[in-house]
Amino acid sequence: MGWLADLMRKPPLLHIAGDSGEGPPVVLLHGIASSSVTFELLVPLIEPSHRVIAIDLLGFGESPAPADATYTIDEHVAALRRTVKELRLREPFVLVGHSMGALIATRYAAMERRRVGRLVLVSPPVYLPTATIGGPVDRAAQGLYFRAYEYLRENKDFTIRAAATLARLSPIKNLLEVSERNWRAFVLSLQNSIETQTAVTDLAAVDAPVELVYGSLDPFLAPAGLRVVEQLRTVTTHRVDGVDHVIRPRMARVIATAIG
Repeated sequence: MGWLADLMRKPPLLHIAGDSGEGPPVVLLHGIASSSVTFELLVPLIEPSHRVIAIDLLGFGESPAPADATYTIDEHVAALRRTVKELRLREPFVLVGHSMGALIATRYAAMERRRVGRLVLVSPPVYLPTATIGGPVDRAAQGLYFRAYEYLRENKDFTIRAAATLARLSPIKNLLEVSERNWRAFVLSLQNSIETQTAVTDLAAVDAPVELVYGSLDPFLAPAGLRVVEQLRTVTTHRVDGVDHVIRPRMARVIATAIG
């Protein structure tokens, strides 16, 4: 009867790291190896006119990390769906996802079309199936990402030390965490939600207007995937010059405008 127990098991409720302001709701989803602090420069810009809800993703921040979780997009979305349902939002809301959070937000928006009024994707790492990439340069570039991710997954001590160094250099405190505490969530989310993804297919199923925001210096964006996303009819692109993957003040202002 193990299958019945699996069927009846509810996805875990995620940690609501922030719920402030009044007005149309905006739900914020951070990326891999981070938490709601990702949006600390954005929240003050939109809080005066919106109810701003920041959620820690499964396995990260203060959210639960189930021992049997495999951290696929489906699992991340299932936990998000239950959490949003518990919030009892009465109107379509703006869903904002940064990095891996953008991939999760896209799948959620494709599944819950009536709930999402606008989708804002910030620095989404969209990778295409290798066989569909025509140009050798683009194919090689994407291959480099996957080899780098494989190295990070297979070299735990190096990855934890490198993440700690980057965290110390970050302009936002506690922005990046890869540690013993969240190692399993990091590795499996990287493998099962970023390296293995259906972001373009999901995005094609989204009815809501989509705002794509990314920095011109972002090292995690694959050109081939980015071009495909920009060509979709629902997508409006906002390219922020001189900005990398982190939501710095200039990018925060662009995101606030995209939220509306």
